[in-house]
Amino acid sequence: MVEIAALEDKTHADGFWDDPKAGKIVMRQMRDVKSWVTAYDNIVKANDDLSVLFDFAKEGEATEEEVDKQYADTLKLVEDLEFRNMLHEEADMMSCVLKINSGAGGTESQDWAEMLMRMYMRYAEAHGYKVRISNLLEGEDAGIKSVTMEIDGDYAYGYLKGENGVHRLVRVSPYNAQGKRMTSFSSVFVTPLIDDTIEIVIDPSKLSWDTFRSGGAGGQNVNKVESGVRLRYQYKDPYTGEEEEILIENTETRDQPKNKENALRLLKSQLYDKELQHRMEERNKIEASKKKIEWGSQIRSYVFDDRRVKDHRTNYQTSNVQGVMDGKIDDFIKAYLMEFGQK
Repeated sequence: MVEIAALEDKTHADGFWDDPKAGKIVMRQMRDVKSWVTAYDNIVKANDDLSVLFDFAKEGEATEEEVDKQYADTLKLVEDLEFRNMLHEEADMMSCVLKINSGAGGTESQDWAEMLMRMYMRYAEAHGYKVRISNLLEGEDAGIKSVTMEIDGDYAYGYLKGENGVHRLVRVSPYNAQGKRMTSFSSVFVTPLIDDTIEIVIDPSKLSWDTFRSGGAGGQNVNKVESGVRLRYQYKDPYTGEEEEILIENTETRDQPKNKENALRLLKSQLYDKELQHRMEERNKIEASKKKIEWGSQIRSYVFDDRRVKDHRTNYQTSNVQGVMDGKIDDFIKAYLMEFGQK
């Protein structure tokens, strides 16, 4: 409470918003501290309710089922707070950019990519996050080739960062005339979505732009002007000297300047993520005895016929395939963070 009061005093000071960037940092800090205090208060209240209900049960004024339910609710609040304590890295509390690319396999793979997009959108909706699609490339017959989504909300990156990697689907494909069992792959990339409170240096000389028409296949959805933007950035790794071209497309709005602004924000997020990955690699070298996290490897299999979804890093699995595809992936996220969060 002392920390909250100190932060609130800062917000009431004259000229607080003269520096908007500094003001946003303070407001974010205050929101974060308040969320921890609120979570603690909720646990205290739930524990008090449990104690009272237990006394009532001894007097015959409450049932055993009511006590069990209150105990389970209280335990969940405690476990959720402990779970959140795994998120202590600099970027964990940020929003995130989640990109899905379909693998080889044509329509089946593209359908799988769209199913993953729906899964993450359902997850975000259930947790009160806002989702914006900044770029979507549809498949020829069905599904999508790729999608870039911005998931906006506190700790979105912290919770979803473990989704990085290749997701494997095994099912009897509705697109296979022989009804054969097929295997498809899609890759998921999650990066923190930074805001203007974090300084990222972009070299203008390495930046170039293209524009194109965005929209659907025809009719009213076709954009008659070139509002879509394609950003190319010639990136040189400051640690290894390796060079690569970063390509970002944005068709989020019909306003070209706004799309350019969004594309630059996504570029900054990628550059920030590269720095985070370098730090992780250095940490893994130091902690060579610990299990290394491979960000680009196959992480999870979804086997529809056997009613099984299994994470290969933690060995956590469930038979509730439909629930997972409806966005109920919290147990996978929890298992990942409990095993790797402290490392």
